[in-house]
Amino acid sequence: MLVAAAVCPCPPLLVPELAAGAAPELDTARAACTDALGVLAAARPDRLVVLGPAERSGRGTHPEGTPGSFRGFGVDVDVRLGGATGEASGRELPPSLAVAAWLLERTGWSDAPIEGIGVGEPLEAERCIEVGREIAARAERVVLLVMGDASACRTLKAPGYLDERAAPFDAEVARALGTADVAALKALDTELAYELKASGRAPWQVLAGAAEGADLAGALLYEDAPYGVGYVVATWS
Repeated sequence: MLVAAAVCPCPPLLVPELAAGAAPELDTARAACTDALGVLAAARPDRLVVLGPAERSGRGTHPEGTPGSFRGFGVDVDVRLGGATGEASGRELPPSLAVAAWLLERTGWSDAPIEGIGVGEPLEAERCIEVGREIAARAERVVLLVMGDASACRTLKAPGYLDERAAPFDAEVARALGTADVAALKALDTELAYELKASGRAPWQVLAGAAEGADLAGALLYEDAPYGVGYVVATWS
């Protein structure tokens, strides 16, 4: 059963070495992510499942111990999802799960075994919800770390340029995540999310499936759009 969840953004710029001189701009977001992970630890979990958007090569399961790195972004920073267990599949973590691994290492996570799942953007809402139900049934006390960004179209300099639909979309996402509104997350417009380059849509809908019947309360810890991309940090407990 799902007993808690943390929702965090997944830009590699959360890693200070990658952000370089701009690192302080995301200090508030990093602090909110740390607080969110504290909620997961406090839930006394049996298992932590980390979800994040992934391209085809990174989709599916990533066992505890799977390595990742930010060398592709020009910095010599390596991470690992939890402890080295010898079970790694030979694949590297996709970027979203590498950011999650960095956050978990930063906070010294040792509270439960970890499993990573890379979720493809095209995954239909119904399937996302089914995957969430399956995850929630894996242990008596499951917690989720859900990585993903809102729209990438909030400003003229945003990766997706300015789209007037982006701010209302992000506001509804922040409201739904901040209030643990399962029905609203299930009903997210998948086509609009794709057009607005919202990488978190599928992971958030997996969360919605996992949270069915769990009666969790939400809290919004951070919501902003630095660099024109919507970042949300929220907890469900």
